[in-house]
Amino acid sequence: MRVSRFYLDAPLSQGEQLLDGDLAHYISRVLRLSAGAAVQIFNGSGQEWPGEVLEAGKREVRIELGAPMAGLTESPLRVHLGQAMSRGERMDWAIQKAVELGVAQITPLMTERCEVRLQGERAEKRLNHWQQIAISACEQCGRSVVPIINPPIALADWLSSLKVDLKLVLHHRTTQRLSSMTPPQTLGLLIGPEGGLSAAEIEQTEGAGFQAARFGPRVLRTETAPVVALSIAQQLWGDF
Repeated sequence: MRVSRFYLDAPLSQGEQLLDGDLAHYISRVLRLSAGAAVQIFNGSGQEWPGEVLEAGKREVRIELGAPMAGLTESPLRVHLGQAMSRGERMDWAIQKAVELGVAQITPLMTERCEVRLQGERAEKRLNHWQQIAISACEQCGRSVVPIINPPIALADWLSSLKVDLKLVLHHRTTQRLSSMTPPQTLGLLIGPEGGLSAAEIEQTEGAGFQAARFGPRVLRTETAPVVALSIAQQLWGDF
């Protein structure tokens, strides 16, 4: 029987735990779990707490948590994804799949050809939305650590602050493949917007130490590129 996993942003310990708010509503009203249902709770610490529903009310759910156990081991390849922002579901999809593929950190980027401009309250609201997508992806895929979703920043700022062993930018015109590179422990992966990076931005990436990498002969969409790149990187250097 499949055990439902839930993220709770709170300290956890063995014993009774009271859930309220959106999580309680989701458990009792959406999933309609009742007393006796098995659950598993995690809080991003890397541990998991198996549990059982004691009571599922309209506003509160009581569960009994067992002893904590080690969660799913994270990939040995720590990937920081810099993803140029795109509209609507394309960005959501890119974040969701990157989390499923083991990314450690995601920074949404503002580039010259970026279709999205976020500031102030709108940026904060969008960041919270992306963080929830990352949490939901962790609940689904079994990860016990939630990747960091950073606030959107300009491409130049990300390039100057990134500290990793290997920096890659996708480019279908290069002949260099990942298999020819020295295996890194930390990887910075830059995905440009629809329409690609401008000539000036490409020059900036070269100045920041990025190498162009080829992932096949076809031009990939901005939401497809991180899926392909992360899959290949995990196969070569990670846990695939």
